[in-house]
Amino acid sequence: MTTAYKDIVHLINTKMKDFRKEIPETLQGFNMMAAATHHEGALTRKTKELMAMAIGIAARCQGCLGFHAQACVKLGVTRAEFEEMLQVAIYMGGGPSLMTAAEALAAYEEFGGEQALGA
Repeated sequence: MTTAYKDIVHLINTKMKDFRKEIPETLQGFNMMAAATHHEGALTRKTKELMAMAIGIAARCQGCLGFHAQACVKLGVTRAEFEEMLQVAIYMGGGPSLMTAAEALAAYEEFGGEQALGA
């Protein structure tokens, strides 16, 4: 694992700026969908981010790992909460999700999750 998730997030953000100009309707639709899910409701924002990370693990999406790790850290997800989510993702996805879960933990640590304790 030599992936730098901060670099991945930066690269994707740069391309998203291009998309806003080149395919604005698509980006507007996606942003509206994201906004509709990022509020407190029956589930907390933290729970929703943990769910998004678990799906990112199952989909083996490195960009997802970067963005959702960053969001988890900003929302104060503890290492214990993050590791419980990893357990569920691994259980649901088997061996490939185990590999991607290790990458997700690296992304969480890279963004300073619990000040990268145990890193």
